[in-house]
Amino acid sequence: MQGLKVLFIGGGGTISAHCTRAAIEAGMDVHLLNRGTNSKHQAPEGVTTFTADSRDKQSVLDAIRGHDFDCVVNWVNFVPDHVQQDIDIFAGRTRQYVFISSASAYQTPPTHLPVVESTPLKNPFWEYSRNKIACEDLLTEAYRDHGFPVTIVRPSHTYDETLIPFDGGWTVIERMRAGRPVIVPGDGTSLWTITHSRDFARGFIGLLGHPHAIGEAVHITGHETPSWNQIYTDIAHAAGVPDPVLVHVASDAIAAADPEWGAGLLGDKSHTMIFDNSKIRSLVPGFTATTLFSQGAREIVAWYDADPARRTVDARLDALMDRLADTYAPRPSGT
Repeated sequence: MQGLKVLFIGGGGTISAHCTRAAIEAGMDVHLLNRGTNSKHQAPEGVTTFTADSRDKQSVLDAIRGHDFDCVVNWVNFVPDHVQQDIDIFAGRTRQYVFISSASAYQTPPTHLPVVESTPLKNPFWEYSRNKIACEDLLTEAYRDHGFPVTIVRPSHTYDETLIPFDGGWTVIERMRAGRPVIVPGDGTSLWTITHSRDFARGFIGLLGHPHAIGEAVHITGHETPSWNQIYTDIAHAAGVPDPVLVHVASDAIAAADPEWGAGLLGDKSHTMIFDNSKIRSLVPGFTATTLFSQGAREIVAWYDADPARRTVDARLDALMDRLADTYAPRPSGT
């Protein structure tokens, strides 16, 4: 692993920033390719940076001219055209190509729990997930037909201190602190696997340069499966709100009021999702997730409280939550 020459396309996002730092700490020779625009995470010392537009094939070729890599990881591919361009660029230039897919690609709703890597890929509700499935299909074909050295990684809901892990973001916390009701999809009792990105990075780094990971798909998730009620409550407690007002609204009703919000619920978050991590532990012995969400929630609130500019309220979503709360909040008996 030490001395492995890796290229991260992206590398400054919620998941990838922790993986970038972990790769450096592991002694890898880390290169980042991005547009050079600002992100929430600045590139750490010790990386080599290429400035290019990852959607422009010639721009990428010009940036990496003269370089081959032991491993290429693309964090920002979402549709098959993106993947096909990478196959064209990196075939013969890397010993391993890692595609970041999504655990939302698994059968939704699942017929069996826990979810394993052989669980069928099928999500009729969310275009994002269907596009990820199509990307996986293209890469699997390239591996089978031409030996393209792909490893597919499927994160589940992965967060860091900059990401509030439910729809509405800071708007929800602002409402909690004001004593106003917040909307929880469904009855709040479905179980949800949530993973801190530093825990994800421990498993992910072990896959880079791993010969037995070629041609494989693997998910990397935490071991904690709190209910949505618990997730909202942990955030509230971290924000200094002992008794948040939670209003439960069916995901279908939310989708009717806001199709974009509803797509992510019906296609992902409204179903209990529990994962079997046996495969990542077999490939990366000793992998474990250690960050409880109660701790992660405190880190999230502290990060947002550190800078008032981060605490923005979405006026449209705020008004929508008011309307949903007015419609679905329990009424006192006799009213």
